[in-house]
Amino acid sequence: MDAALPQAERLYDEPRDASPLGPDRSLIALLNAIAGAQPAFSPAQVVALYLDWPASGGRYQPEAFAAWFNIGATYVSVGGHASAVLAFEQALKLKPDLHAARLNLGIAQEGAGEPQRAIATWAAGVQPDKERTALLNQQGRLLETNGQLDEAEATLRRSLGTERLQPDVIQHWVHLRQKMCRWPILDPRMGLSEAEVMEYCGPLAMLALTDDVDQQRRTAASWIARKTAPTGVSLAPAEGYGHERLRIGYLSSDFCSHAMSYLVAELFERHDRTRFELFAYCASPDDGTAIRQRVLSAFDHLRLIGALSDEQAARLIREDEIDILIDLNGLTAGSRTAILRWRPAPKQATYLAFVGPVPLPELDALICDAFVVPWNEAASYGVPPLYVDGLFQANESRRDIASGVTRAAAGLPDGRFVFACFSRHYKITPTMFAAWMSILQQAPDSVLWLTHDNPWSTQALREAAQAAGVDADRLIFAPRCAPDLYMARLGLADLFLDTFPYNAGTVASDAVRMRLPIVTLPGRSFASRMAARVLDAYGVRGGIAKSLDDYVAKAVRFATDPAAFKKHRASFTDKRWAGTIGDAERFTRRFEDALLRLNGVSPA
Repeated sequence: MDAALPQAERLYDEPRDASPLGPDRSLIALLNAIAGAQPAFSPAQVVALYLDWPASGGRYQPEAFAAWFNIGATYVSVGGHASAVLAFEQALKLKPDLHAARLNLGIAQEGAGEPQRAIATWAAGVQPDKERTALLNQQGRLLETNGQLDEAEATLRRSLGTERLQPDVIQHWVHLRQKMCRWPILDPRMGLSEAEVMEYCGPLAMLALTDDVDQQRRTAASWIARKTAPTGVSLAPAEGYGHERLRIGYLSSDFCSHAMSYLVAELFERHDRTRFELFAYCASPDDGTAIRQRVLSAFDHLRLIGALSDEQAARLIREDEIDILIDLNGLTAGSRTAILRWRPAPKQATYLAFVGPVPLPELDALICDAFVVPWNEAASYGVPPLYVDGLFQANESRRDIASGVTRAAAGLPDGRFVFACFSRHYKITPTMFAAWMSILQQAPDSVLWLTHDNPWSTQALREAAQAAGVDADRLIFAPRCAPDLYMARLGLADLFLDTFPYNAGTVASDAVRMRLPIVTLPGRSFASRMAARVLDAYGVRGGIAKSLDDYVAKAVRFATDPAAFKKHRASFTDKRWAGTIGDAERFTRRFEDALLRLNGVSPA
């Protein structure tokens, strides 16, 4: 396909006596010819018609730029990004102020594997406000994707400076500031009201901003309204199918080296095949990892839907007659929420990946437990809770743990009390960080061990520590590492300091598995009650604080009273883990009982 454009350029110097377009070489004639050819013509034939026009007499018409623009757009539609680049460049040569061509040229360059060239293309244009914000937004998106967070945040700030109320831009700008610990997150200089920022900041960012479930639901509803639309279609019969074995479909873009996969792999393996038949609807990239292979091998049927449209995927699910479709993304990155809007299964639920409200009308259940979503808060989620008896979170009974890992090898000082938090930095709020600095001040013989998320957040946290009167060298940052080494590192720390209002979830259960005590502060929301739920299920509740002051006091006491801490830590044992959170067989049966209830069947 890409070879066609250079060939067409050579035709400029080869006069032709005839053309399939006929004697009229006007742009209108060209567009009419193409419209008349659709839909019988393939994209390749449409491109050929466009290419024939400049080669057969239309090359020097004033409207030639439009033909080249459409050639580029057609190439993009069939994945011919390299030829699209040449076409858009030709359009810009003929009409340098064709701002849409510059925007699409960058998109084509990105598609051709040249992201830095795309960023330069978008940066080079001078446009009216509307076009300028479009280019800035594309720049910001790609800069964020490339990990250039500082430049991305500055670029989106410029866009918002031109056009204040852009919901998608606000969402990415806020989350970039969270990732970099650029406080205050809600920058008053931007001219945005707190209500506007809270509505448009995005579902994931909201979980780390407040534990107000009603506000979380409003933010999630705003996102859903912007990103999906009702289809007006219900593919599945409401009465279900009556299969002897329930067909359970798991939908995810994270069947790869992702925290979710490590949690649920054993659940899939232990499902009772006499009662359940498992289907994977996988939209995740093949990262070649062992965990991906293990997860996908656990299913009876594998459907790769990454290349399918939402409607195509939904119709495939309907063809498989899935009884219960379980979405494992919620409102996180890679979500295929729009598939659910086709109602491809009689019962649809969301589970695990997004621990907040997903107010989608086509959802029948939020799989959780009565601790993380108490009855008095349940109505605020917009989806009925489906309670699993005991802890809602699946866990592995076994994990690979690196051996021979020492504090010295990890860069930790000998003889110091090591506080740790291995959660992502976007979960760290100024209030929680101030509490951590108070803990370090009251426990002078201690250090705080954090993950190195990105250079901007690391620098910001060091500066914030210094401003709080704490030597920045008492903050130690661990580079990201393989899962088995990460698990071993958890066992080197003394006490895990949880974040609020977005608690650790997977990391909290990993810490307990490695006999690492946790201090946590539960709030009102699902996200703010996860770590406390882990401790409650584990049966060691001494680390659950009643207030922020109590959180600080507990952490200080553990760090400064060796006898009290030794007694507390002695409760964290392999035996207790195996008999509670680590009992994957018991969890699977409880999870299956919840699915049977959702399908209107009383568990045996």
